[in-house]
Amino acid sequence: MLELAIISLVISILAGGMGFTGLARGARTVALTIFGVFLAIALFLFLLLILGVRLLGS
Repeated sequence: MLELAIISLVISILAGGMGFTGLARGARTVALTIFGVFLAIALFLFLLLILGVRLLGS
């Protein structure tokens, strides 16, 4: 998931540098959305780890 966010960010930077501002804005939005989802999932799993919740029984 983080890989997709990085790819979208690179596309956004390249498109912006070449003057395709509409494409760059869209790719930036996609990158920020994917990164936000990744960050939320990572924080949730870290919180579960801190609280000692086991995802697999044993």
